[in-house]
Amino acid sequence: MAPKEVLDLHICVIGAGMGGLATALALAKQGFRHVDVFESASALGFVGAGIQLAPNMARILDRLGVWQEIEKEAVDLKDTSIRQGSTDEELGHVDLNYVRSTYSYPHMVGHRSSLANSLLNGCKREKSINLFFATAIGQVYSWGPNPSFEAIPRKSGDPYRVDCDVLLAADGVKSVVRDQILKETNTSAKIIDSGQAAYRIMITRDQMAGDPELLALLDQERATRWIGEKRHIIAYPVSNKTVYNLSTAQPDLNFADAPSATYTTRGSKPQMMDVYSDFCPMVKRMLDLVPDGEVCEWKLRVHEPLPFWTHHSAALVGDACHPTLPHMAQGAAQAIEDGAVLGVVLSKLPDTSPESVEKGLKVYEAVRRDRAYALVELAAAAGRSMHLGEGADKEERDRQFAALKGGKGGPVPDRWADAEVQKMVYGQDIMKIAGEDFEGLFGGM
Repeated sequence: MAPKEVLDLHICVIGAGMGGLATALALAKQGFRHVDVFESASALGFVGAGIQLAPNMARILDRLGVWQEIEKEAVDLKDTSIRQGSTDEELGHVDLNYVRSTYSYPHMVGHRSSLANSLLNGCKREKSINLFFATAIGQVYSWGPNPSFEAIPRKSGDPYRVDCDVLLAADGVKSVVRDQILKETNTSAKIIDSGQAAYRIMITRDQMAGDPELLALLDQERATRWIGEKRHIIAYPVSNKTVYNLSTAQPDLNFADAPSATYTTRGSKPQMMDVYSDFCPMVKRMLDLVPDGEVCEWKLRVHEPLPFWTHHSAALVGDACHPTLPHMAQGAAQAIEDGAVLGVVLSKLPDTSPESVEKGLKVYEAVRRDRAYALVELAAAAGRSMHLGEGADKEERDRQFAALKGGKGGPVPDRWADAEVQKMVYGQDIMKIAGEDFEGLFGGM
């Protein structure tokens, strides 16, 4: 049990994305009494898209009291099929029924807004959490011993100063707090352009109604990945099988139009159809259901690993410190792991001194940094494997797929479905690890 004065620490969370909301909720569940969340948007604005709900995420959401609400609408994946995009030939197949029995939670898929709203509702139920929407963050005046920063309400435009004991920045890949820390410490972390962009598409059952082949996809509890050179599409049903979600990755053909680290723009349907013009007729029919003017495109960008995540009494969370390509379906999960670990380690502080706060934040970094960056690299490697062109590497990848299809087992080139990778990702109870390792790590800081 944390000392009373520790639970009275004033903690400010910047950003109300998945990581920020999970952080605030994790702190409240640990008993912290004064948690303020600042978000520049006027409301949650998660664009319609699906999200994979892996067991390591579900475990934490269950402890935070929001998993049952999410689970009601989610779809329990029973298997995954990896197929050649041009022919729809199955390259490999993985049964996922063992996931629940092995990790206590299934690998489910759901609607991104369902996850976000459940976290938000969980925060609203906690009296200790105050949410300040439509409030941007300007200059950080102090990083410690008592952080302070400028808050700017969008409605009035009149800035005011906020003082706190702990500052946690979960403000995304374009984090203004991270950029100020890097400037303050004379550190650099270059933006890395993956050269890829993504379309996120949601097709309703009504839109598919006239196509029995497409309806069959919607009625399966399966994730299907169609792959081709430099491109792939992964798709699965969400919202109790009323919507089919497709997420793509392909070369970024509009690089010159992207002025910032991350950029969302309205895409071109003719260009989308052209990019996937050599995929099988079923996939093209599915893409053609997207109404003109409703194609959204994301630039897939990350940045170099940071040498540190903490600075005095401030720390970075989620995409602010480890943006991840979507090929392992772990971006949101890792941000949620960050928040859960922060709740654990800060609740174990022996006192409220700035020295204890700084050491506690360094314990958070020690528990999370290597794991998060390992998954960043694994996601990038998975994308490279899926996008191979003709050559020896592709032949070896397809040989591994064929072994799966023939029941011989072995590694799964689509890495998120590989049992050994899952053991590393799903099998680690990061909250338990943080609790068990806290004393040794804290004493060594």
